[in-house]
Amino acid sequence: MTSLWIRLIHKHRIEKQSTVPCAHSEVLDALTDACRALDVPRPFFLPKNDRDWEEFSQTSFGPDNFIEHIGFDKMEIELIDPDKKKSADRRNPLIDA
Repeated sequence: MTSLWIRLIHKHRIEKQSTVPCAHSEVLDALTDACRALDVPRPFFLPKNDRDWEEFSQTSFGPDNFIEHIGFDKMEIELIDPDKKKSADRRNPLIDA
């Protein structure tokens, strides 16, 4: 099952995190639920976030993405898909040796 992993980062450490079930098309709903559970405001998706999400299925939000003051440095979200296979074209030095 696909999940959305949300991390609140402060001084390069994960302060809080949450994982909620999610389909790729339901990211905003899952993000809203996770933000409620973590008691933080929901961020705005800026064009950079849209590009990162489409290309990598992950993005991060800084203070510019929030209207309210936040008590952390950034929020990172990532789509976790256990069925997705890793890229087979990556080089593995152990196999090449």
